[in-house]
Amino acid sequence: MALSPILGLNALEGVVLPSDYFESRWYAAYTCANHEKKVRDQLDQRSVESFLPVYETVRRWKDRRMRLDLPLFPGYVFVRLALRDRLRVLQTPSVVRLVGFGGQPAALPDQDIEMLRQGLTREMHAVPHPYLKVGHRVRVRTGPLQGFQGILVRKKNGTRFVISLDLILRSVAVEIDVAELEPVR
Repeated sequence: MALSPILGLNALEGVVLPSDYFESRWYAAYTCANHEKKVRDQLDQRSVESFLPVYETVRRWKDRRMRLDLPLFPGYVFVRLALRDRLRVLQTPSVVRLVGFGGQPAALPDQDIEMLRQGLTREMHAVPHPYLKVGHRVRVRTGPLQGFQGILVRKKNGTRFVISLDLILRSVAVEIDVAELEPVR
């Protein structure tokens, strides 16, 4: 914000800012590769609400096996903030940008993030999945992911429910019982 040296007035006086500039919403912060956990920790230190969904995997080396928690959406950390406070995120080391269009950050639907936060538990065995756009669209009728829409895919003898976040072009596959699903028309 620039001040007029002569009048001492705010240069933005009379400019009407959109309401989402002051309203807290969820945004996807794009990070440097493999820095998601560091970014989450730094955002916590800066008192910025963040969400980093992870999944557990076992990696094998020649001499040992190790259980690791890896980001479900590699390269992204979700942050909740008003756009006026975006510098608190953008000045965080390893944060590249807030995902959006035409230079403007795009907010994610609150209900999608809340359902992810509540629904993705260790018992669900969620894993990253290639981003999908086609397939049988279904909606979850019951359980922690109730209301979510996604794509039904088969893997070996089971079924998986694939949730796609269009803004960041990433998907997650969750093992689910077909009885919990209904087709979307």
